[in-house]
Amino acid sequence: MQSLVLLACLCGCALSSVWPLQMQCYHCEDSALDTDCSSPKFIANCTANIQNACQREVIYGRDGVITYRKQCATYSTCLIAEAGYQSFCNPGHRGSICISCCQTPLCNGPHPPRPNSSPHHAPLSHTPLVLLAVATGTLPPLLL
Repeated sequence: MQSLVLLACLCGCALSSVWPLQMQCYHCEDSALDTDCSSPKFIANCTANIQNACQREVIYGRDGVITYRKQCATYSTCLIAEAGYQSFCNPGHRGSICISCCQTPLCNGPHPPRPNSSPHHAPLSHTPLVLLAVATGTLPPLLL
């Protein structure tokens, strides 16, 4: 039994050195279409053991057009870019540039819903709490 465990460990070590870890990210340059380039045709294989992160750049143009740039990156380089543009990031406002970094496969994918896309509805995450508070009569007097 011990020899079987040793053999499994050796095979695992050999396989991990033969097949390096490879990240996958969405990749597009200056996509200003109705899409944020998060469909399967935009999936790219990153450079194994070097590009260990995905980067997403969202540019809110002065003309109201939202442009997306997505790519593979090294995590440290991405964090430097993210920090450098932090003062220019004001999501949803014209002239804003936001850069974000993440380290899981395809994590630079679909963008969250646009602000004010459904102005007449409360955010879905708060709706169950409000309904529960109304049902139990625990809303503060100002909200009733």
